[in-house]
Amino acid sequence: MNFEMVKEYLEHSSSKASSDDIDSMPFKFFEPMVMAGVKVDLIEPGRVLCSMIVPPRLLNVGNSLHGGATAALVDVVGSSVILTVDRVTTTGVSVEINVSYLDAAYAGDEIEIEAKALRVGKAVAVVSVEFRNKKTGKIIAQGRHTKYLAVSSKL
Repeated sequence: MNFEMVKEYLEHSSSKASSDDIDSMPFKFFEPMVMAGVKVDLIEPGRVLCSMIVPPRLLNVGNSLHGGATAALVDVVGSSVILTVDRVTTTGVSVEINVSYLDAAYAGDEIEIEAKALRVGKAVAVVSVEFRNKKTGKIIAQGRHTKYLAVSSKL
């Protein structure tokens, strides 16, 4: 077992950015960084369809869409579809997110992101989010997001 190699891997970023550089970034920069370029194509009750061209800033070391960016898109786009359901006023708090990565998307590829509300109850919402290559229709990733919706008091 090479614990030193694990430590090195976790502590040193390949971007060579210093902690001071990262700490000086604007508050709440992450979500806008991932969401910039997302275009809403359709909104209807229980469904949101978006598209985006994969930007270089969201690529991993293999030059494909980073899994973390995909998971963040599942979180944000998946949360937005909850608000399309009548009587809902909050997107709630994440309880679980899972993503199955099925294919790659590369810089310049146009992708579709389709979120569907599977169930929006009084306390829990469950949504699915599917990523497809817009040109080929091939599924890139599928995500499921479960959220706790704050139960309003009857007082």
